[in-house]
Amino acid sequence: MKIVIAPDKFKGCLSAAEVADAIAAGLRRIDAEAQIDLCPMADGGEGTVAALVAATGGKLITRRVTGPLPEMKVDATFGILGDGETAVIEMAAASGLALLPNAEDRDPMNTTTFGTGQLLVAAAELGMKRCILGIGGSATVDGGVGVAQACGLPVILEGGAPVSMTEPLCGRDVANVVLIKHGRGSPVERMQITVASDVSNPLFGPNGAAVVYGPQKGATPAQVLELDSALRHLAQRAGKLAEAQTPGAGAAGGLGFAMLAFFGATLRSGIGTVIEATHLRERLAGADLCITAEGRLDLQSLSGKAPIGVARLCGELGVPCVALAGALGSNLDRARAEGLTAWFSICDRAMALPDAIREAPELLARAAENVLAVFRGRLRES
Repeated sequence: MKIVIAPDKFKGCLSAAEVADAIAAGLRRIDAEAQIDLCPMADGGEGTVAALVAATGGKLITRRVTGPLPEMKVDATFGILGDGETAVIEMAAASGLALLPNAEDRDPMNTTTFGTGQLLVAAAELGMKRCILGIGGSATVDGGVGVAQACGLPVILEGGAPVSMTEPLCGRDVANVVLIKHGRGSPVERMQITVASDVSNPLFGPNGAAVVYGPQKGATPAQVLELDSALRHLAQRAGKLAEAQTPGAGAAGGLGFAMLAFFGATLRSGIGTVIEATHLRERLAGADLCITAEGRLDLQSLSGKAPIGVARLCGELGVPCVALAGALGSNLDRARAEGLTAWFSICDRAMALPDAIREAPELLARAAENVLAVFRGRLRES
């Protein structure tokens, strides 16, 4: 029997790789001879680097780079996939909101994507031909000018002088950017970049980066208006209004726009990118069963989170797909139409959250054990 295990992480509890290991342990209690393929998944957000490195047999690289504040330094980790030619970067590792735990530090006028650009440069210097860039969880609304600056693209401010490479540009500087020169041979421009994001917002306007996401990054109402106007002017001055209106251009405070406009990147759904990078379609060929999982399966999951992306592919290929979850939301009837054969909570009794988190590996193992026992029984009956 061939079983593919393709779970997402249990946020705050287990990584996707740890979830996969726990499920596999339960399956082996029922069938020690089963052919089990561990393929940890993610949706382009937190955990994408760890999942893709684990799924492809890659490795992790750490670099000290600029954090979300220009004066801040962080040790940021990115991945090299098993093919040795593809990097995977989470911009949140260098420019993420979680790196600013104090509310008083959260001000998108003062934050920068410069450190994310440094990670892209590091990947290029290692000879990577391709890069997957996950752009969730940012602390920034700088239109990606910090990335452009760090990658060596000449950024010209009002007055005509190019910016210094030692002074990272922030959100407050976007309004003064007159020109960003690209196509000049930056090593990052030579990489084929895929941006993994499920955000569909444009760069500016009522649904743009500043208006929708600025407040949660600390922007005041006045700053939201200022940043929205600055992003509009950036697109106009760069002659990139079409790119600015592309769905996803507003992701990560406009980093989606910068990657489109200045690096020729492709924007794709997070789970679609991960499915392609892990070769999940090929790994599901001939599978008898696929087990996916996430911490909470609910209506938000049905919008395209990792388990539903896996289920849709399984439905296309005719592979039964069962989801395990720490908790289940209501009104999941549509999940079956999305490709899920069945879904179960791993909690086998009423439990306090701390207990469920502590026991999660064994709960996953038991649930997987039960799923396989029933599945094998039904196979015998048929």
